[in-house]
Order: sequence, then C-alpha cells, then structure tokens
Amino acid sequence: MEELMRDQRFTKTTIVVIDFEGLTPAGRPAEPIEVAALALRADGGRLVEAGRFESLIRPPADVPVTPMDTAQTGLTGALLATAPPAAEVMARLDAYLSAPPYRLVSHHAHTEAGLIARQARHCPVLAATPLIDTIGLAQAVLPHLGSYRLDNLLAHYGIPRPADRHRAMPDVQVTAQILQLLLAEGCATGRWRTMLELEMAAGLQPKRLAPAVPDAEQSALF
Repeated sequence: MEELMRDQRFTKTTIVVIDFEGLTPAGRPAEPIEVAALALRADGGRLVEAGRFESLIRPPADVPVTPMDTAQTGLTGALLATAPPAAEVMARLDAYLSAPPYRLVSHHAHTEAGLIARQARHCPVLAATPLIDTIGLAQAVLPHLGSYRLDNLLAHYGIPRPADRHRAMPDVQVTAQILQLLLAEGCATGRWRTMLELEMAAGLQPKRLAPAVPDAEQSALF
C-alpha cells in the first residue's frame, strides 16, 4: 500500500470500521442491538489498530427479540434488557471521535448509514462522517467474484469464518482484514493511490433523514 501511504489525506485520516447488529420489526426501520467499531491509523506504512469500542444496545420495549434473531446472533431479550439504550451508547461512541478527520468503513455501508442517521441527534459527529463500502472496493478489484457477501469474501481470501459470526466485533475484525487486503490489491493493480480514488470507487455520503412533519402542519399540506 505504498502509494496510499504517500497520500497525506489518507494517512491523516482515522479509518473507523463499524458494524451494527439489529432487529427488523415489520413496518418500521431496523433497531440496533449491538455496535462495534475498530479505529485504524496509518503507522509505519500500514494500518494499525488505534482503539476499539463495542456495546450491546437495549431495543425499544415494543420491538421483541425473535427466536430467529437469537438463532442468528445468540443475543436474547433477557440479555439485551440490561443493556443501555441506543441514545446512551451512540453518545458514548460519538465522544471518542474527537480528532478528525474520520472515514467510516462498513460492509454494505448503506445499512450502517441508515442506522446511524436514525440516531443522528445522539451522535452528530458520527452521523456527519462519510463512509466507504467494502462491497464497492471488492467490486472494483474482484469484478468476477459474483457474490460480495461477507462470507464469500472471507472464503475468497481464506480468512476463517468466526465462530460468532453475526456479532458486531467479530464482523468488524474480519471486515478490517478484508479492507486491508482490498486496499493492497487495489494499489497493486493501480486501481487507487489516494483517498480521493477510494471515495470515487466506494464512497458514500452520510444519510440525511427528512425531518418529521408535525401532524397539524402535515394536515395543512393537503
């Protein structure tokens, strides 16, 4: 990754690999039940860990944890009942983002962007941070792979599938491994040499949600 390491915009940026686990209640947006983040910074010609954060999140009382949810993540309603609410967890995570610039990295970043946007009032720095999607990076350097699901990329690179796959921190850790391999492969093939080229290949701007319209005002619009 020598070319990227010569780009000051890249080396001065803290990369934050982030992942949420969530519940998907019918007829409403997903609710987060776990978040993990791994900060990476350029050091000695490579990306090294600079910090990490993880927490369970208590879902709203009217959003149950289903048996299917538990089968996928291992998280139960009883376990999540004692976790802090999303507002508290997201504010704590946001407080760590005190030395910009940052770029969030996620696998299928549109999902993370939506979850963050719905918590924006509790994490304004996080909610204003652009993202890079490892799916976009993979499509750029592995155009014939076919499927870009995380498990497929793990298999392609020979990375063992974690036993607790679908928990936030294990997924973040393997996403960080895939990120490093994709960055190196893209540099080796001349696909990117700068942060700007990474953003052009797989960048995603923060999601902005339309403000809620009060009932009285909404009625007057029609």
